[in-house]
Amino acid sequence: MKLLLTSGGVTNASIRSALVKLLGRPVEECAALCVPTAQYGHPRCTPESVWRFIAGQPPSRMTELGWKSVGVLELTALPSMDRERWVPWVRATDVLLVDGGDALYLAHWMRESGLADLLPSLPDTVWVGVSAGSMVMTPQIGQEFVKWTPPGGGDRTLGLVDFSIFPHLNHEMMPWNTLSNAEKWAARLTNPCYAVDDQTAIQVVDGTVEVISEGEWTLLGP
Repeated sequence: MKLLLTSGGVTNASIRSALVKLLGRPVEECAALCVPTAQYGHPRCTPESVWRFIAGQPPSRMTELGWKSVGVLELTALPSMDRERWVPWVRATDVLLVDGGDALYLAHWMRESGLADLLPSLPDTVWVGVSAGSMVMTPQIGQEFVKWTPPGGGDRTLGLVDFSIFPHLNHEMMPWNTLSNAEKWAARLTNPCYAVDDQTAIQVVDGTVEVISEGEWTLLGP
């Protein structure tokens, strides 16, 4: 799987260019599935914010990038369905657009649904994460970002990459998300960490990490 881990979505030309390169063809020729599941685990998210993501409304506008087709993949529904029904939907899509919200809730339902187990068999599929949709791929998110507590506790996520992500750096609506607090957060973790703003993405392909940014980012930690 090819990863484009963003803080705020496809917010500038550089990130969009990286997305097109990962897809290997124009956006207009690609099918997308959007995944809103993480929103249901976060106390600040509402049915309205879920609709905004699906409908391509601000802030992320992920479904309004010009895709050939867009569908919705709700992970909490998948355990009640036969795998033979939903797995072909995922295999047939070019890109998964995964919204923010609560990374631990998202990780839980990725495991429960079976999507997490399916990902290694999707080498050509592009994963575009927004905030928690990016953090879910990391080993841990740090206690500062724990809102929903998984059954086993802790702050562990999927660990498909070996670094953690501090999103929305210096965002005007998130006064806690300063570089100083990011440094304190990173000091409590055991792996490298990236603090990134909403104009930044981290691309990971075959283990190679590349930062794509028209904004502010920094590498923290060991």
